[in-house]
Amino acid sequence: MAGTDSTRQAVTPGPTPAIILVRPQMGENIGAAARAMKNFGLDHLRLVAPRDGWPNPRAVAMASRADDILDQAILYADGPAAVADLHAVYATTARAREMEKPCLTPRAAVADMRDRLRQGQQIGILFGGEKAGLDNDDATLAQTIIQVPANPAFSSLNLGQAVLLVAYEWFTSG
Repeated sequence: MAGTDSTRQAVTPGPTPAIILVRPQMGENIGAAARAMKNFGLDHLRLVAPRDGWPNPRAVAMASRADDILDQAILYADGPAAVADLHAVYATTARAREMEKPCLTPRAAVADMRDRLRQGQQIGILFGGEKAGLDNDDATLAQTIIQVPANPAFSSLNLGQAVLLVAYEWFTSG
């Protein structure tokens, strides 16, 4: 979907958060996430133990000219390794968690991220795999939870959709 000249915004230069896909199952969803990232000015992709291996030709097919994001993706064996160099980590979820962590909407989380990035911090956003999202061990790696407001009777988002939603908030807040 192409925007009109009045709705287009330039990509904000400067540091951006890393998008971290934790145990993604399908190459197509990795490609969809990369495409969403490119659409909205994010370019740091980290992959934690993708089920179907890496690199994945199905990711390339789905990325639709976001190959540079895939080519520069960094592969990690586990979540702790993927976040080890970050100052602040956000975990996305649609489920309420029994954790004592701040819980923000995507819009509020992006505002917080921008403040932290201006202070020189490195930021990452965790997204869980397609089957069940992030498990509690993965979510404990984060200091902040991003909870997407969704229909309580059906709150499951596709991985690419979840990345798109947060990436859109990033882009429009700049």
